[in-house]
Amino acid sequence: MRQIRSYQTGDAPALAEIFHRAVREGASGVYSEAERAAWSPTMPRGDAWERRLACAETAVAEEGGRPVGFMTLDLQQGYLDLAFVLPEVMGQGVASSLYAVIESRARAAGLGRLTSEASLLAEPVFAARGWRVLRRQTVVRSGIEIANAIMEKELSTKEVAA
Repeated sequence: MRQIRSYQTGDAPALAEIFHRAVREGASGVYSEAERAAWSPTMPRGDAWERRLACAETAVAEEGGRPVGFMTLDLQQGYLDLAFVLPEVMGQGVASSLYAVIESRARAAGLGRLTSEASLLAEPVFAARGWRVLRRQTVVRSGIEIANAIMEKELSTKEVAA
């Protein structure tokens, strides 16, 4: 049974593993080994990672008592920063469940627009939920160019999150 809950103290190591495995394994169909290694050379650790999760509106998907995915939203800027699920649950609706909660929280906070720098893997997930590509870009990590898309979604008070 899947549950979506808010970030809790102590979640950071499990979410770091989800992030790292999603990049290194889950994104293998769309990014090269060099791109994935530059994007996540090691699992994130330490105070900066914990603060990044704790300072955002972070939703965690849990199955069988363990985290299997998460999304973060900066409620000040309306910026959806992190969106990752374990490779073994990709395609099972975890991202959709997380996104529904994140969009609902954005609406409750009165946000009129969401933005993100979506990976090539996340782009179709967002597009299916009404997001549009503003422009394509490459970011450079450890000298390696990694493609993504700057996307946005206008939120109407009349819409209901899917």
